Amino acid sequence: MKLVDSHCHFDRSDAERVNAALERAKAAGLVHAVLVGQFQGPGDWGTALEIAAQHPDFFTPTLGIHPHEAARATEADLEHLARTCARPEIKAVGEAGLDYYYDHSPREVQARVFRQQCALAKQLGKPLVVHVRDAHDDCEVILREEGVREGVIHCFTGDTDAARRYLDLGFLLSLSGVVTYKKTEPLQDAVRFAPLERLMVETDSPYLAPIPYRGKKNEPSYVVETAKKVAELKGVPLERVAEVTTANAAKLFGFTV
Repeated sequence: MKLVDSHCHFDRSDAERVNAALERAKAAGLVHAVLVGQFQGPGDWGTALEIAAQHPDFFTPTLGIHPHEAARATEADLEHLARTCARPEIKAVGEAGLDYYYDHSPREVQARVFRQQCALAKQLGKPLVVHVRDAHDDCEVILREEGVREGVIHCFTGDTDAARRYLDLGFLLSLSGVVTYKKTEPLQDAVRFAPLERLMVETDSPYLAPIPYRGKKNEPSYVVETAKKVAELKGVPLERVAEVTTANAAKLFGFTV
């Protein structure tokens, strides 16, 4: 069985635990992970790309400006993002999007920076990694208006209606440990609805550890628990979920396993 974690985070504070985490991931059946690099503040992009470069056979990197930090991004930062995402080893733009739950950046600024990253992804012909929370209507409008048709709604937590709208746009849905939690019936119904050929699994580590690890620091090896839940909801063997979601991730992000 081969599994891919389609969205995880490691940065400078995690440097000492990366090797151990990768060993646990490989022991759990993981063959690859998408490592999401993020803007940290003016001129600061963290160390995710450097960590990915140290493990090129396991990590595929992306880079983007999260909506939480949108208000802190300068024009120089956006120019840096465009230059960096043009590099061949950077396989996607993002995560980028809208977060109306926390509203750490003004909504109009979130929308502007999201649109700029939509345009960048389209210009480069690379997929877009989308973060959306409590903002599905506006997110759909922006993706539709910007003409982005390739990418993933990461950590998808919407209902069947939201799933249908994103699928109609051409996006994949990536499922995190949230799908294993209690009282997530609308999300679980959406998983039953969506074709397996349009799904991926992720950890979003170090956040959102799945049951039975909820409350602990998440890591890529735990993605198997999410895959198990997806298999249960879809009524198919775990091996089938692993096979299809791995193929989906490899095709979207352009790596081989």
